[in-house]
Amino acid sequence: MIDKNARIVLTGAAGLVGQNLIVELKAQGYSNLVAIDKHEYNLGILHKLHPDVRTVLADLAELGSWENEFAGAACVIQLHAQITGKHPDLFVRNNIDATRRVLEAMRTNEVPYLVHISSSVVVSVADDDYTRTKKAQEELVSESGIRHCILRPTLMFGWFDPKHLGWLSRFMTWTPLFPIPGDGRYMRQPLYERDFCRCIVVCLEREPNGAVYDIVGDTRIDYVDIIRTIKRVKGLRTPIVHVPYGLFRFLLRLYAVFSRKPPFTADQLKALTAGDDFRGVDTFAVFGVRQTPFEDAVRESYCDPHYSGIVLRR
Repeated sequence: MIDKNARIVLTGAAGLVGQNLIVELKAQGYSNLVAIDKHEYNLGILHKLHPDVRTVLADLAELGSWENEFAGAACVIQLHAQITGKHPDLFVRNNIDATRRVLEAMRTNEVPYLVHISSSVVVSVADDDYTRTKKAQEELVSESGIRHCILRPTLMFGWFDPKHLGWLSRFMTWTPLFPIPGDGRYMRQPLYERDFCRCIVVCLEREPNGAVYDIVGDTRIDYVDIIRTIKRVKGLRTPIVHVPYGLFRFLLRLYAVFSRKPPFTADQLKALTAGDDFRGVDTFAVFGVRQTPFEDAVRESYCDPHYSGIVLRR
């Protein structure tokens, strides 16, 4: 069990999981946290919310003084990931190259334990830059010789989310019409971020070695019903309009031509409709974490007076 005063380093700490995880770690008494991220704006949000957490602005794909932050650490929680992007080299740089450097820094500084956050895409039918590089990232961790566990979450939502359900929630508040591809009957298993973070903390407490956990939202719900839930919880009246799949895909490709960071890509549309049905561990039986009912989690995510208005940049 890792002592709550021990040094814990989080890479990619200013992203969605990291921001939520630091809230959870502090709530459970962990007090010596180091947050490393290359996104200056998002790291600034983290520092403003948690001035007691050490923040380090650094690109993990490059050698630098950030490696010294691993000295004396009891654990690294590896969160950094390139999730969306228009060019394959971004995924290689941030999912593979950066991970190699983190693992080397752990070996150099003799950090004894790693919690690696992977993704359910590694066991999905998807075949894209994100999926391929996340698989390679897992292999690097598995072959590193470092004591570790791996967690593979499904699509997540929660506070601070600049993408996914967070973006859709904000989009719904200002668009005159909300478009849905096809009939919208694409089964999803969204995972509430705070529930996932509680599972991560249990891994710190138990330090399982070599374990791989598929963490799946225990609510099976169609995409269109997710949108309807968000609409209901936020009290919106935005009409939902069904757009033929082919036209929707064409519009996404057209939008990507003009947007440097499109919030939703044609590849992600393909993944949405791929028909994945993930099987995960029973989070209550394995971690003692009973998942929050979906509608309650949506309400907490997008109606919370303290955190729901804080949005990260992509």
